[in-house]
Amino acid sequence: MVYLDEKKSLIRKGITQLLQVKDADIRLLSLHQCRHAVDNAIHIGGAFSATIPMVSLFYGGIIDLNIEQPTATDQDMFVLSKGHAVATLASIYVDLGYFDRNVLENSRSISSILNGHPGPLLPGVHVATGPMGQGMGVAQGFAIAGQRSPQFDVYAITGDGELQEGPIWESVMYAGYKRLENLCVMVDNNGGQLDIVDKLHFPYHNLGNSFASFGWRVIEVDATKYHTVYNALLEFKYGERDGRPTAIICKSTKGHGGLSDYMNTHKTAISNDILDQECNLQKQQRAAREKDFFKVFNALSEDKAYADVTNTISMHAEKIGFKIENKKDGFSKLVSVETPVKVQKAPVREKKINYSQDQLPKLEKGKSYAANKVIESAMKIYANDERIVSIDSDLASTSGLQSGVGFVDKYRALNAGVAEANMMLIGEAFAILGANTWISTFCPFYDWKVLRRIAVGQQERLEVIADKNGWLSKGHAIDLTMVATAPDLETQSNGATHMGNDDVMLFNEVAQVKIINVSCPQQLLGVMKWIMEGNKGIVYLRVLRAPSTVIYNSDYTFEFGKAYTIRQSISPEAYIVTSGRGVYEALGAALTLDSSGISVDVVDMPSIDENAIVNLYQSGKPVFIAEQNNGFIFSNFRKVLFEREKTINLQNLIPINTTDKGKPHYIHSGTYTELSAHYGLDATKLSERISKALTIKELKNKPV
Repeated sequence: MVYLDEKKSLIRKGITQLLQVKDADIRLLSLHQCRHAVDNAIHIGGAFSATIPMVSLFYGGIIDLNIEQPTATDQDMFVLSKGHAVATLASIYVDLGYFDRNVLENSRSISSILNGHPGPLLPGVHVATGPMGQGMGVAQGFAIAGQRSPQFDVYAITGDGELQEGPIWESVMYAGYKRLENLCVMVDNNGGQLDIVDKLHFPYHNLGNSFASFGWRVIEVDATKYHTVYNALLEFKYGERDGRPTAIICKSTKGHGGLSDYMNTHKTAISNDILDQECNLQKQQRAAREKDFFKVFNALSEDKAYADVTNTISMHAEKIGFKIENKKDGFSKLVSVETPVKVQKAPVREKKINYSQDQLPKLEKGKSYAANKVIESAMKIYANDERIVSIDSDLASTSGLQSGVGFVDKYRALNAGVAEANMMLIGEAFAILGANTWISTFCPFYDWKVLRRIAVGQQERLEVIADKNGWLSKGHAIDLTMVATAPDLETQSNGATHMGNDDVMLFNEVAQVKIINVSCPQQLLGVMKWIMEGNKGIVYLRVLRAPSTVIYNSDYTFEFGKAYTIRQSISPEAYIVTSGRGVYEALGAALTLDSSGISVDVVDMPSIDENAIVNLYQSGKPVFIAEQNNGFIFSNFRKVLFEREKTINLQNLIPINTTDKGKPHYIHSGTYTELSAHYGLDATKLSERISKALTIKELKNKPV
């Protein structure tokens, strides 16, 4: 009698042998990429050491994927956090049918969608990775989403070099706390990194214990063998779960699986001679493994008691792209069948948030409201649509997001604690899955490196959507609103580290980011309505911390890229252009000037209006650009005018901001009254500055 445990063991052995044959096929495809890359180079060390974990995952019957529709929500998710292993990922995705085999040629070139790191240009790839320490946080965000219906598992590959990045441990801590038992992270513990390929810059003192201390289940395996990695993945997938995320520590060496020690590097260009040698040896090894497989498989086939075992193994072989050919001479072969491209264009994703307009808060003109209270009350309505998700970072009281969204569904109102990078990564994950996601912290606390990588992924998504043959369609770009609280002088007495006078200047240089600087509570509500229309992308929304007065009518409609003249006269002598809290000071200054017989219009520019900039310049009248930061609007004046005007005379453009004679610096502690006066930005100082400037101009223009 053949016992069930014996059959299970034989099936596992047969599948493991199939994985070993598939291993050679994947490595040969990776070497093919290197041969035909624009620079004949490959991140060979990390790609090869990650091959056994990745082949086990994708061909062991572990991960459930819908290759035809990679954006469908009822499937598992994968994130290659160590993006340097993109060659292995691309080889596997070609073999599975995500894209055509010709993509593997001319990689890294400007004409190729296969770059040195993965991103959404590649069908089936959801996250742009490469900068270390970030992909795992996105995987964690996917796992949080995967605990709701429809439920799914999430797998990620990270590296021991990558674990030196701080955001990794922000994610490790939070995933353990959130009890993400559907998250499996495989650590490619190859013991090397870029500068030192055979050891780490500093050793880990029991890496497994580090994960375990944050509430993870840890499985340590010898990742130079298939059966150990495969069994660990089976334990995650089918074993009893106890609320802990799983870390599989895959102990290996840099470049493992390469038969020449030339492969034990981080990245290298490989000559054709060495490639020929390596490919020949890989083919020989494949043939030997194939022979070992049939030695066992054919023996089992001769005994009817094992028919179900051989049938299961045969079906698995077919499922992972092998055709078993039995030869008359007694020899059998595992023929690799090229998989046609299976991916279909993603269906259009509807992004407009459903809500009742009548239930939104009614704001009374002339009355003061705090921005966080406006956001809270509005979110209590918007969050009835389950696509609204928010993540704060221990500053929820300044945004209103958690109390607003949490009023409807506390499981969609997250708080990452003092971990701003992790907050951003979780937000990106939900946005990728189609949510209208809101995140929030103080202006200076947003992580530029994380934002830049998110924006790179957004750009790739937009490029693919614009391509008629692209795998993504309308609605598959991300909607991620970054509520930046306490901008400009709003932080007041907390000190220079917390003052947001330079954040807007830095993020102005990040492509794919829309910057909005809100003044009036009604304007804030209008911006929220605009965002709820969907497909607005990455929005950096700077909101006031202290209450402000409603100056716009209830029928106000926000348009991105539009300025609003909020004080207008028939024949103004000058203009004040401003935003945020500066709007109120400008209105006060205009009122004072009006009592002196000087007529000044006030222009609120919450987002950059290029046409308004040109029109103001061409008016020939003095334009005072008053900003409680280092000159965001003024920098855009210069940029737009240099692009659109043949000649430029800056004499009529007068910037008044927090720079010191045009040089940026950081702002000292102080009350708002002190700070606005110190920089000449309160109503009194503004009116004095403008009056003086106009008087001087008038004297200059008087005939002698």
